[in-house]
Parts: sequence; C-alpha cells; structure tokens
Amino acid sequence: MTGINLEEGYVLSVDKPYGWTSTDVVRKVKFGLQRAGHRKLKVGHAGTLDPLATGVLLICLGRATKRVEELQAETKEYVTELMFGATTPSYDLEHEIDRTFPYEHITHEMLERAATELCGERLQTPPAYSAKKIDGLRAYEYAREGAEVEMKRATVHIHAIEVLEFTPPRARLRIECGKGTYIRSIAMELGELLGSGAHLVSLRRTRSGDFAAAEGLSIEDVENFLLRVKQNRDSYV
Repeated sequence: MTGINLEEGYVLSVDKPYGWTSTDVVRKVKFGLQRAGHRKLKVGHAGTLDPLATGVLLICLGRATKRVEELQAETKEYVTELMFGATTPSYDLEHEIDRTFPYEHITHEMLERAATELCGERLQTPPAYSAKKIDGLRAYEYAREGAEVEMKRATVHIHAIEVLEFTPPRARLRIECGKGTYIRSIAMELGELLGSGAHLVSLRRTRSGDFAAAEGLSIEDVENFLLRVKQNRDSYV
C-alpha cells in the first residue's frame, strides 16, 4: 500500500484477539497515532465484538469515521461453536452454567430445521449481558448489579445459518446476518427450539462486508503499521 493519507480517511481491518474489547483495540490505535504525531485524528470502530469473540473489527481513521454507519450496515459472517445441554446468564462463557438440560434427543436434521426457522427478518431479544443501552446505561451494567430490566426486541435479518458440524452436545455453525444481530441470542433460541438449552463456546467474525478475517491485521501488524506512520506522517509506504 502506498500514498495513504490518514487525514483523508482509512479503514483498518483488525483481527481482534480473544479477551480484548473493541474499545481496547481503539485505544491501542489512538495511542499509536498519538505517538506518530496524529493527536487529533478521529478513531472509531464499525461494529462491536464481545471480548470472548475474535475476528474482523473495522477501525475507521480520520474522515473514514463518517463511514461507520455504512460499514455497520454491511452483512456480517460468523463461525461459532455452541454447546447444547446447558445455559449461562450471558449465553456464552463469560458466566458459569446456571441450568442443565437434556440434549441426547437432538439430531442433525432437527438442528438444521431449527436453524432454518430462525432465518429471515424477525424480532430478536438481546442478551441481558450486552452493550445495549437502556436509559443511558449499558444492559450489562444493570445485569451485574442484579437488576432486572426489560430487553426490548429488535428487528434483525438472518440471511443464512449453515450447520458445519454436529457432534452432540457441540455444534459448529456458519451464520450470515445483518446489523444488530446477537449470535449469543441465536444460541439461546436454538436451544429453546430444540427442547434443550445452549450457549456459545467460541465466536469468530470471519467477514464484515468486503473485509475478511484472513486479511485482517494482527495487533502486532497494527503496531508495525503505526510505526510506519510515525516514520512518515503523511503516508504509509
């Protein structure tokens, strides 16, 4: 890549590592830009990824921050692994198992039928442990205090759910969906449809619009990119 003017705008496709929040990545980029002399350059991300998820996180620099809503609206692709037979309050591994259920009755065919039922445009309830804002606070802030709040359903569009592998009690799925879809909620919904319970054990965003995880920058790559910016403030050569 040559002749990149960060002031004019640039989109960094980062392969977010496990355990990092989306805000952690933004802070990392901001710090690197400040060291490079770009103290006033705007930085934002286009689509939050949970700390326990990995994959494509788009970081918008400069005037590219105006594209955040456009990029968030693009179709996302995820590969996820579910565990049937148990639920957690957060629908993933952030919390311990709170209930167990039978799962031995679930077949591959049943799972495929349930996955098809969840496709299309429909209403979905976000997890209580999510970044959804309620009266100015994040839903997870209420949940961590033990407060019960009503999670309002939102319209989502799930384009496809493909069963890649099913070895009970685990299933690996590929999911294509639109903006605002919670993959953790899909796990919960599948568990309910199949007369069981389920939670996520892994989640990876493999694509966001035209950006694929295979082409994303690691945190080390991001550091190298910002080092080059420091060496040449006006362009990345």
